[in-house]
Amino acid sequence: MKAKLSPKPRKVAIFDIDGTIFRSSLLIEIVEVLIELKLFPATVRLQYEKEKINWLDRKDNYDAYIMAVVRVFVKNIIGVSAEDFERASKIVVERYRNRVYLFTKNLIRDLKKKNYFLLAISNSPKGVLDVFCNDFGFDKVYGRLYKVDSNNCFTGEIVDEFMIADKANLLRRAVEINNLTLDGSVGVGDTESDITFLKLVERPICFNPNMKLYKYAKRAGWEIEVERKDVIYKL
Repeated sequence: MKAKLSPKPRKVAIFDIDGTIFRSSLLIEIVEVLIELKLFPATVRLQYEKEKINWLDRKDNYDAYIMAVVRVFVKNIIGVSAEDFERASKIVVERYRNRVYLFTKNLIRDLKKKNYFLLAISNSPKGVLDVFCNDFGFDKVYGRLYKVDSNNCFTGEIVDEFMIADKANLLRRAVEINNLTLDGSVGVGDTESDITFLKLVERPICFNPNMKLYKYAKRAGWEIEVERKDVIYKL
């Protein structure tokens, strides 16, 4: 009897989501919808408004803004039911599902035709990530997973936060448990936090990179793609 052959490993493509596929932040949009649904008080906007204005006026960086939103989310998600969060997530995706970059949308389409395993890794809440990524046919989604209590309400605690912080380790884990290969692999990121996984793939793509990632990519000779209005070009 012939030995059963193991299935051939699939090539993997890993994507950051916010600012790379989605032309905004899923975290920011879910907070806005939670306010709209009166699940968060409207006054929480005051807790990140200054950082938002400073970023828009180029007086401070985007990280300060997004971290202020993270603090608001973690503090105010406590006591919100998982059902209400799912409802808010569906509203976000229904409202913004087409607000995506053409470069990454087309890249995903082409990679799917080639039977790539599509992996998403983001610091946005996993609940809204799952809904958003479903439209694109992602095979696996890693995001921030928030703990719920016995009443199915959020506690504000992040489950295994150290794991989502190490994107390279998550890529290695996905490769190991899903019979994947890094041969011919593709990675797309937009900030320096994506460098760890971009270093592992054969084709690292820095898409609309911030300055820290741009400088690193230039030194490393990585592909740099920019999409501005209706123009896509290489740097």
